[in-house]
Amino acid sequence: MSTKSNTMENGKKITKHDLLTLFFRCFLLPACYSMDRMQAPGFAYSMIPVLKKLYGDNKEKFSQALSRHSEVYNNTFACSPFVLGIAAAMEEEAAANEEFDVSSINAIKVALMGPLSGIGDTFFWGTFRIIGSGIGISLAMQRNLLGPVLFLIIYNIPNFLVRYYGVQFGYKLGAGSIDTLVSGGLMNRATKAASVMGLTVIGGMIASMVSIKIALVANFGADVTLNIQGIFDEICPCILPLGVTFLIYRLLKKGVKAWWIMIGIIVVGIVGKFFGIL
Repeated sequence: MSTKSNTMENGKKITKHDLLTLFFRCFLLPACYSMDRMQAPGFAYSMIPVLKKLYGDNKEKFSQALSRHSEVYNNTFACSPFVLGIAAAMEEEAAANEEFDVSSINAIKVALMGPLSGIGDTFFWGTFRIIGSGIGISLAMQRNLLGPVLFLIIYNIPNFLVRYYGVQFGYKLGAGSIDTLVSGGLMNRATKAASVMGLTVIGGMIASMVSIKIALVANFGADVTLNIQGIFDEICPCILPLGVTFLIYRLLKKGVKAWWIMIGIIVVGIVGKFFGIL
C-alpha cells in the first residue's frame, strides 16, 4: 500500500514527502530576514506547501494560517526544523478540528524559541563551530588543505542531521513536545553538557593558539640571571595566555568595544617588543 494510502487511513494528511519539503525549505529561513519580524518570512515560506495541502481551496483559512506564521519568530537555524515539524502537526490538527485553538500554535512557537535558541547557540555556535575552527585553523596554519574541509565537515554534518531528524521528531511529538523536553530537565542537561564541551575546547585553543612570552631576563651580576618566563612556566604552563584571555573577556563583559581591545593589544605588543619586554 502506498504512503498516501497509509496516511489517509491514519487520518493524517501530511506525508513524509511533505516533511522532506519542510526540511529543504528551512535552509532558506535566513534568506529574507525581516528587522521587525526576524525569521518570520522564511518560516511562513517553509510552511506554504503544508498549509496548501491542509486547507486546499479554502483561501480564508489558508490566509489566516499564513498570517499566523508571519508573526515574530527567531531561533537558531538548525533548531527551526523541529519547530516547523511541531507547527505542521498542530496545523494538521487545526484543519481537522474546528474547535482547535489556533492561537496555541504561536504560543508553542514562542515558548520554544528561548530554550531551543539557548541549546542551539551553545551547540552550534559555541561548540561545533569552535571545535571545527580549532582543528581547521591548526591545519590551515600548517598549509594543510584539510583545514577548511574538516571545519565544514565538523560544523555541517551535525547541522544537517539535526535539521533532518528535527522535522520528523517535531511532527511526531506535536504540541506535547514542550512537556516532553522540559520534564526531567532535559533541556538544562543538554545545555550544560554543551557548555562544558565548548569550554574544554576553548581552553585547549587558548593553550595552543594564544602565544605570549616574556623576553625580559633580569641580571643580578655576572653569573646570576632571573628568567621571568621560566618562573611563570613553573607556576603554570600557558598561564600568561590564560590571564590575557580572561582580561579580554572581562573587558568585553564591561562593554569595552572589541576594536579598542584590538588596538590595545597591538600597541602593547609594539611597545613591549621595542623595549625588549615581550
